[in-house]
Amino acid sequence: MQLDQYVAELKHHLAVAAESGGDEARAIAERLSAPLDSATRLVLLEALSAAAGEISRELSPGSVDVRLRGRDAEFVVSPAAEAAYLDPGAARGSASSDADGASTSRTTLRLPDALKVRVEDAAAADGLSVNSWLVRAIAAALEPAIRRSTQRGSGSGDHYAGWVR
Repeated sequence: MQLDQYVAELKHHLAVAAESGGDEARAIAERLSAPLDSATRLVLLEALSAAAGEISRELSPGSVDVRLRGRDAEFVVSPAAEAAYLDPGAARGSASSDADGASTSRTTLRLPDALKVRVEDAAAADGLSVNSWLVRAIAAALEPAIRRSTQRGSGSGDHYAGWVR
């Protein structure tokens, strides 16, 4: 989604509003146009991210992420089928899909800069947003632990390891 047209439209509205104020107001509007470019893009990205969060809650277990490509926003849609792959219980309607649609939560994750760069590179290589890539990595890391806990809970007590001919 190209943000340039929205930024240009805001600049145009500022110029039109400044016309009624005379030469001094036009000069101020021209000086404000350049700093407004970055601020407008940031506000638009925040609004798009908030909208994507609301849409994700409605699509649960699917999701929508906003990714920044250069100076433009890009939407990444992860369908419910992909989310069910990450959480097989979601496809069966387990407790992970609450009736109120609040099946996701926001978590702040602090990463060392070097690790963050590696995560961003890996996500880009897979064609995913960082959030989607991290969700997959966490799900994959937890899967063996789930299998181990299920095996321990079987109650048989017989465990075998090794090779058989």
